[in-house]
Amino acid sequence: MSSQRPFRFGVNMFVPGSRREWSTKCRRAEELGFDVVGVADHLEFPAPFPAMVLAAEATERVRLTTFVLNTPFYNPVLLARDVASTDQFIDGRMELGLGAGYVKAEFDTAGIPFLSGGKRVEQVERTVTTLRSLFADTEYKPRPAQPSGPPLLIGGWGDRLLRLAATHADIIALTGGWANATGDELHLAGVAQTEERIAYVRGLLGDRADAVELNIMVQQVIPPAERASVPDRFDPLLPDDTAEIPEELPSVLIGTPTEMAQQIKERRERYGFTYFTVMEYNMENFAPVIAALR
Repeated sequence: MSSQRPFRFGVNMFVPGSRREWSTKCRRAEELGFDVVGVADHLEFPAPFPAMVLAAEATERVRLTTFVLNTPFYNPVLLARDVASTDQFIDGRMELGLGAGYVKAEFDTAGIPFLSGGKRVEQVERTVTTLRSLFADTEYKPRPAQPSGPPLLIGGWGDRLLRLAATHADIIALTGGWANATGDELHLAGVAQTEERIAYVRGLLGDRADAVELNIMVQQVIPPAERASVPDRFDPLLPDDTAEIPEELPSVLIGTPTEMAQQIKERRERYGFTYFTVMEYNMENFAPVIAALR
């Protein structure tokens, strides 16, 4: 993957609010220099597609993405209609993020079977191939604004999902760790684990490597005054190779904006990440880092 690809910065929104609050937050993200506004897909959060349409009304420049859909929740043919309509309504600013879903309680609440990881990845694959096939048909309606449909992001960590991403995705998003069996706890990956995942992806991508963008979900943005709290905040989820040097955690940024900007440059060189996404609660903290890099 080329380290010369320009940086992109995204913020993943998930706090519910009124129409005005939502529009204000999206405008603020654009003002702060973010390139992408993402909408998470969890029960009790805003529904992704109407949220994206409203975000487009409130902004002018940012791309808009589902980050990421719980793909097994959706019928692929009906999802294609929602994707095409949304892309049309937001003038081709859409990116489509897909994941296999990981929070068992949400599936239980929705009355949808929480299948094995392998079966859920198969559901993602069926969705991807259905979308690709429909959007390739020139007779398909509604037409997405982007001729082949929105760029496809696939997010995950395990072998099966990364194999699927390497075959189909325009953007591969690494979660920076892996969830436990019920999805309510994230184990953060260290340097060695991340390097292994990157090597695995690169091996699968082959001659597609330079065409695919690599994303990392930044789990925390921590100012210098809070550095000492990192072991307590993440223990026992810290990997052994970064427990004493949390600045090395690929999915965590620690320090001043200048120090964080340097960490991002190093992660581009070390891993090939050029697209960094932060959580909504870190949006304001991360903005000076964007400014420092530009």
